[in-house]
Parts: sequence; structure tokens; C-alpha cells
Amino acid sequence: MHQSEDTVTQTFEADASYEGTRIDKFLAVIYPELSRSYVQKLIKSGHVQVSGKVPKSGYAVKEGDLVMINIPPAVQADVKPENIPLDILYEDEDVLVVNKSKDMVVHPAPGHYSGTLVNAVMYHCKNCLSGIHGEIRPGIVHRIDKDTTGSLIVCKNDEAHIRIAEQIKAHSVTRRYRGIVTGVVREDTGTVCAPVGRDPGNRKKMACHVRNGKEAVTHYRVLERFRQHTYMEFELETGRTHQIRVHMASCGHPLLADPLYGPARCRFRLQGQCLHAMTIGFEHPSGGQYVEINAPLPDYFRQLLESGKL
Repeated sequence: MHQSEDTVTQTFEADASYEGTRIDKFLAVIYPELSRSYVQKLIKSGHVQVSGKVPKSGYAVKEGDLVMINIPPAVQADVKPENIPLDILYEDEDVLVVNKSKDMVVHPAPGHYSGTLVNAVMYHCKNCLSGIHGEIRPGIVHRIDKDTTGSLIVCKNDEAHIRIAEQIKAHSVTRRYRGIVTGVVREDTGTVCAPVGRDPGNRKKMACHVRNGKEAVTHYRVLERFRQHTYMEFELETGRTHQIRVHMASCGHPLLADPLYGPARCRFRLQGQCLHAMTIGFEHPSGGQYVEINAPLPDYFRQLLESGKL
């Protein structure tokens, strides 16, 4: 194993929305790719300071706190197969479509060198995975966020990887999501067309209409309205990082329980944004026929819709 480049140091000022939030949870929101346990290790090892002082592990953030975090150089470990159960929706000799569970990271990153989807598919597929993205991301041609559930394509060979990647680049892959947003959306259907790029004020967030933002188009339709929330379907014309999350937040309807773009507090006990990648459709890399797979809604999502509390 080896280490990469230099320590990353960032400082963030906590606003009123984070008042009373535990320091580890605050940093996990700022750095969603870092696990909570890894953040806690950084705090205990003195890599985190609040207004110049090392906080205790249970410290609650106050408005105006200057939180500084030093992230040591990433250690690129050997990625090993792990016998982790997979919900397989489709499989043949070229591709695998899995229904990713909540809290599962797609590929290894600092704090997540095991327990990822890559570890699981390496065990399931043995040596049959594309190698275009290297040892850390074998078979991975696209990704969804850690707390977003649903359908994800894994490629078993380089030719399949290239052909699927070409379709993703050409925006010809069908990607339909289901989500619950805060507030009642008035229009039955609509389109958000707003370039998305890195938020200059927070490198872990995306934002609309920023410099060097890339074209981003999200089509939506309302499936059901509740008293304070709306159940919606989204279809991506493009596939930018956090696209649905940032587009809906820009419309004043952030996804329910979104820790990065929604309110700091949520009255439901949910783990991350209420978003599910339901449908994936693509031309098969070998035969060319159109394949469309649907991932059923996870239990927590279905139970929330049926709860009568939205």
C-alpha cells in the first residue's frame, strides 16, 4: 500500500442551521464520502479543531464555530473481495445490475476501504470485472450516492465498460428515480434546466449557475401530494454529481432528510436523502437490444409513503 500526496486542510464556519449538531455528524455532512467512524478517529487523534481548540468527541457545534479538519494523505490499500450479500436484479456474462442498499459506498475511499460495493462484486464476480478504472474501482462505470438506493450497472469486461460508458456520455441511458421532497410541488410535471458545478464556498457541495458549471437537465412529475411533502419521479437527461438533490433544493423543495442540501433537522428518523434509483435502461453491450431493469422501493421508503405522516 502507499500514501497519496499531501494532507488536506479545510476550515468551515457553522451557520445557525447546524446549532447543536454533534461535531462528527457536522463533518460527515461536509465530507459525505468519509464514514462517521473515520471522522471520529480524526477527532480523537487531534486532526479536528474548533476555533483553535481540540473538541471532545461529543462536542455540539455552535453558530459561528470555525471548524478546521486535517485529512491525512489517503492510504491506497489493496482492495479485497468480501462475501457481502448482493441484491442482484440482472446478470449475464457482460453486465451485472445490482440494487444498492442504503449506506453502502460504491467504491473504496478514505474511511471506506472495506464493505463497499466493489468489495462485494469482486467476491461475486471473481476475476471477471472491467479494469478500466483501476484497482480501486473495478467494474464501476457510474455511481450513486452512499445514501441513495437502487439500480447500478457493473461491467464484467472492458468492452462492456466502454460501450456502457459511451451511452452514459451520450445521455442515452434511461435513469428514472423516485424521491420524496419537502413541501407541496404545484406543477404536475416540469423540467429543471440549470448548469451544475462545484460550490465555490463548500467543495463538498454542488450548486446551480456557478462558474464552469456543466449542463444539467432533470425532468420531473408528481406522483402523489401529501400535507407537507410530495412523492415524485425524476428522469435524468444528464447525470451530474448530486443533480437531483441540488436541482430540487434550488426549487425550494429539497429531498426529505438530505443532510447536505436540506434542513439540518428532520422529524423522521431517516439515514440520508429519500432518493431511489428505480429504473436503469441501456442497450446491451453485446447484442444491442434494449434492457430495462426496475429496482423495487426499499422498505423504509414504502413504509414512509404508507405511514400517513407525510
